[in-house]
Amino acid sequence: MRSTRSTLAFLVLAVSTAVGRGDDAKQAAKETATWPQWRGPSRDGRVAGPIWPDRMSEESLQLLWRTALGPSYSGPVVSEDLVFTTETKNKETEVVSALDRRTGKERWRAEWKGAMTVPFFAAANGSWIRATPAYDGDSLYVAGIRDVLVCLDAKSGKERWRVDFVNDFKAAMPTFGCVCSPLIDGDFIYMQAGASVAKLDKKNGKVLWRSLKDAGGMNGSAFSSPVIATLSGQRQLLVQGREKLAGVDLNSGDVLWSQIVPSFRGMNILTPTVVDEAIFTSSYSNKSWLYKVAKTKEKFAVEQAWTNKATGYMSSPVVIDGHAYLHLQNRRFTCINLKTGEQTWITDPFGQYWSMVAQGDKILALDQNGSLLLIKANPKQFDLLDTRKISKTDTWAHLAVCGDELFVRELNALAVYRWQMPKKGG
Repeated sequence: MRSTRSTLAFLVLAVSTAVGRGDDAKQAAKETATWPQWRGPSRDGRVAGPIWPDRMSEESLQLLWRTALGPSYSGPVVSEDLVFTTETKNKETEVVSALDRRTGKERWRAEWKGAMTVPFFAAANGSWIRATPAYDGDSLYVAGIRDVLVCLDAKSGKERWRVDFVNDFKAAMPTFGCVCSPLIDGDFIYMQAGASVAKLDKKNGKVLWRSLKDAGGMNGSAFSSPVIATLSGQRQLLVQGREKLAGVDLNSGDVLWSQIVPSFRGMNILTPTVVDEAIFTSSYSNKSWLYKVAKTKEKFAVEQAWTNKATGYMSSPVVIDGHAYLHLQNRRFTCINLKTGEQTWITDPFGQYWSMVAQGDKILALDQNGSLLLIKANPKQFDLLDTRKISKTDTWAHLAVCGDELFVRELNALAVYRWQMPKKGG
């Protein structure tokens, strides 16, 4: 009898484990096949999926389709069958489009009045919509340049609700427009908007709390996008404002800890990068830092582990095997040992901005001048495998990668490419 019961228990456990693994596999496949938000499924520029080839010729990386659009800096968001993208039309209207993933044909379009002009010293880069939307399988959440958050039905484009942070919070309009990309976590959305960071109910847009209030306008409005991390056993919202880095309690909005991050004119733009219990960041005309966060006697404390002279700007890094690969303000590319803070190498200049996606030991970097670089992550030396010019116009929007497909938002178009994987044994 014991033997029969043991066998039965083993079979139940085996079936349960197999089902669990099947669910995990389905979830992994879904995440590989989609790009739901800023910097991808895990919000860190890392993806799984088929191993990329070492070359980007027209044979190995083929153009599937290209669709003309108005200008935008928003990165594309990709579902199982749609590609969502934004544009600014006639310098007065913001447009959101859902395109068929296979063909590029428009499925639906939504638009609203929503444009502004950035200051003259930043006008060379345009006054287009900036933030990358977020998708949860049912709704699309779009942050417009005038500090509004609009929730759209992902299947039809019908508006479900909107929040106007400037009007609702009586806040100053962000001088450079809303830059933060929405962060979805369960039933909630987190945004740096309305001269603060806010938690919203994603079903109706109700604001549940506001924290880290600032002056807004030229002197306060954030350029960074938040992430969620577990530090010293507590899951929290990690926020980088124009003056400081902070951990915020997800339930209450209370500030758990904060750390001043020096920068020129508040140019804290990078998305904070979490490595174990530490946070890496860098700021304009300043340095790079690694901060360690620990909790003792119910209070959090922040310690600077190291600093170096590497000056980041707009390009958030990717981390591979304990090394941060970072594009700098001086247009060079560097590798930083996150344990010691040592810059192991630095390159000659490239373009002004890179968006990067990493898979295994390879990095795809989309230069703002329309060049795509394929790099092997090597802490000993810069290892450029291949480069290819894929756009005649600027490519400021973040690159999206889903399985064997690449989605490139050119300034005035959206282009989709597919890797042609080498055949096994061929």
